[in-house]
Amino acid sequence: MAGAEAANGRNKYAVLDPSDEPEGRRRPSAWERRSKERFVLACAIFASLNAILLGYDVGVMSGAIIYIQKDLHITEFQEEILVGCLSVVSLLGSLSGGRTSDAIGRKWTMALGAIVFQAGAAIMTFAPSFTVLMIGRLLAGVGIGFGAMVSAVYIAEISPAAARGTLTSLPEICINLGILLGYVSNYAFSGLSEHINWRIMLGVGILPSVFIGFALFVIPESPRWLMMEKRVPEARAVLLQISESEAEVEERIAEIEEAANLLKSTKSEDKAVWMELLNPSPAVRRMLYAGCGIQMFQQITGIDATVYYSPTIFRDAGIKSDQELLAATVAVGFTKTVFILVAIFLIDKVGRKPLLYVSTIGMTMCLFVLGIALTLQKHAMGLISPRIGIDLAVFAVCGNVAFFSIGMGPICWVLSSEIFPLRLRAQASALGQVGGRVSSGLVSMSFLSMARIISVAGMFFVFAVISTVSVAFVYFCVPETKGKTLEQIEMMFEGGKEWRGSEIELEDTQHLIQSSKKSVSLG
Repeated sequence: MAGAEAANGRNKYAVLDPSDEPEGRRRPSAWERRSKERFVLACAIFASLNAILLGYDVGVMSGAIIYIQKDLHITEFQEEILVGCLSVVSLLGSLSGGRTSDAIGRKWTMALGAIVFQAGAAIMTFAPSFTVLMIGRLLAGVGIGFGAMVSAVYIAEISPAAARGTLTSLPEICINLGILLGYVSNYAFSGLSEHINWRIMLGVGILPSVFIGFALFVIPESPRWLMMEKRVPEARAVLLQISESEAEVEERIAEIEEAANLLKSTKSEDKAVWMELLNPSPAVRRMLYAGCGIQMFQQITGIDATVYYSPTIFRDAGIKSDQELLAATVAVGFTKTVFILVAIFLIDKVGRKPLLYVSTIGMTMCLFVLGIALTLQKHAMGLISPRIGIDLAVFAVCGNVAFFSIGMGPICWVLSSEIFPLRLRAQASALGQVGGRVSSGLVSMSFLSMARIISVAGMFFVFAVISTVSVAFVYFCVPETKGKTLEQIEMMFEGGKEWRGSEIELEDTQHLIQSSKKSVSLG
């Protein structure tokens, strides 16, 4: 078999070797390669702007809720609903966004999400009551769901395999940047009157969505979506803009066609996409375990509770004034942003799993330390000074968000956008966000109530235990996908190969491709 393949030419899934290009075909100059790399980076950055909306909302609401509570006189229960409902509602946008992005394209789905968010943010800015504020919050959540789902898929589909991990982590960087901007906005406008400051804080969130409108004139449509729509000339034109050579264009087109042809040959050909996801093959089931599981663990380890309720945490640690509380949250946002930049440089060099191990183990340690610090502040004041207790709590919160940003934050986006097959990618990525959004909403909407029962410190001990479980999940359920094309990753899941010890090799992928052509049903 290997000899026949060697005789017939290079395997479609082999890494592109410039020396194999046909004679007479001009190789791109170094300037042309850099120009195309910059264009791909620009497309990824523009697509990631949607994520700033999510991050800004998370960050700004942590401080704005202090003044909303004072201005509109809302109860603690209403506060929990207002904070947590966005996570749950955004999953509606994610679910409908998957179908919409398959119907109208990735690019225009991002535009639709920005428009819906703008409407919601405008309503919140001028809301005279809690009811109107909730209507705006729900609309903003739907818009965020649209954008967050499709941006990661779009970036994965335009990125070369060697840089896909870095580029698909850009949305997480933008989330962290949005959180930091939200914290800074809280601090900057906190000196205004309670009737005005929170409205300005929320209204500033409209600005990133305006830039998304300009981005639509720059970024092309996803070539993989164009291929799904049988618009091959347009797909080739886009690939010529983002690929280093014509040979790479033809190879990437061949990979997409190969995956599409394999999908068409399966027994589930006539099943709807959602039926395939609800009744998955073993390969798709493994993908769903990894994709949905990483989304859930990202949230049930308490990151949104840490960010949304950081003022509550620091108040429990002993900080009194609103200004000092908001200043401490700025430190958290700054730490979170800096360490996501560290992750982007490591994700395609070190790999996904090593960073996930560092992340989950580090988060577990910091969550335990935070629980201990808050316990000592409440019940053992004589053992440590109040200042040391406050510093330890701030250090633990900053450490938790730092370790999260190194691994669980960006890699969740990367895995969710790269492990699913072409036909299922948009819908499955949307489904993967359901677990994450529901988990985030449940944690956010129950944190204050549960903290009243078992204390804030008790909540972080619970998060620490869950984080310990996440380490085992990474070991058993998450494969290493560094440096593989989307189609190679698909074949890896299809083979059901044990991946805990080592990465799957190209020879294994070639064997799986041949086997799939004969008898294996792809999900």
